[in-house]
Amino acid sequence: MVSPRVYLSPPDVGALEREYLLAALDSGWVAPEGPQLKAFESEVAELSGREFGVGVSSGTAALHVGLLALGVQRGDLVICSTLTFVATANAISYCGAIPIFVDSEGQTGNMSAPLLREAISQIVSSGRKIGAVVPVDFLGKVANYTKILQICSEHGIPVLADAAESLGANHRGQPAGSFGAAAIFSFNGNKIATTSGGGMVVTDDEQIALRVKFLAGQSREPVTHYEHQELGYNYRLSNILAALGRSQLRRLPAMIEKRRELRSRYRELFEGVEGVVVFGGDDQEDNCWLTSIAVSSKLNWAASDLARFLESANVESRPLWKPMHLQPLYRHCESFTDGSSEVLFANGLALPSGSNMTDSQWGQTAQAISDFLLKVRG
Repeated sequence: MVSPRVYLSPPDVGALEREYLLAALDSGWVAPEGPQLKAFESEVAELSGREFGVGVSSGTAALHVGLLALGVQRGDLVICSTLTFVATANAISYCGAIPIFVDSEGQTGNMSAPLLREAISQIVSSGRKIGAVVPVDFLGKVANYTKILQICSEHGIPVLADAAESLGANHRGQPAGSFGAAAIFSFNGNKIATTSGGGMVVTDDEQIALRVKFLAGQSREPVTHYEHQELGYNYRLSNILAALGRSQLRRLPAMIEKRRELRSRYRELFEGVEGVVVFGGDDQEDNCWLTSIAVSSKLNWAASDLARFLESANVESRPLWKPMHLQPLYRHCESFTDGSSEVLFANGLALPSGSNMTDSQWGQTAQAISDFLLKVRG
């Protein structure tokens, strides 16, 4: 008999989500704008220590209009983390800008501040314009904005923080999303809190917020008829999905705590296994969205071997992001790398981390890992 599938990070929804969705439907506010959306924007802004939030249809849309609102123009260079999902780089391309990739800290996967400094120095020296820097909070760990913002401030470069994965996390006591001129969140189905599909731009700058809302609403001019002077986008988040998001925010602390508990269980499971570490360093301020291991290349087995074994037990796992500078779509782009992200891609493996994982699913996962470790030890 085949065991039920254990997924990497499935949506965690239940009775509260149903209650909020039905209330939104019963209110009659099914169109994009409505009271649930306004409340959700306010609540996410407050959670991230910001004045304003603008809900949009996806994290990718948030990156796109966020960059435009920061003034990124066609032909500008935009520096971003190479260890990220393709959406970060794609949003830069949507603006007609050119991505420049910067490598990672080996321990966290987040943007390397020394390499960022090197990239900015070389680009500025060449007389080219940097429109923005987009650091990515990797797997729910907030990037080192203490250093990143200092470097960017020295050159007057705006920062758009890609906090797609880090809702509820912190850096030195400040919440994810509170860094930079603006930041974005994703509420995709696999994120720590979901609206099924959705995203948000948060900022303290009212003009940025108004610009994002304008662009995401098809750039409709404030007149009674339909008037458009600029290219706009159909990017607003719906009132119904915002209701789902509000219910998820109520449960966010508990969902983070469950993922943190799973991170601890994985640490115990791999404790004493030479050459394997639970990736990410100190988790104290992380939201522990995905737990990943890094496997030493000196072992007689690789992360891919464990992945195949887990698949045979119907347990989903996934390699860490393939760096953007290795992607066929973007390998022609300039990059500042030291090999760290390539090592993480080769040796990293994300493991089931959902906040709704049952005891049975954990048992299935832990047993499969234990069986594999026993097998490779001979």
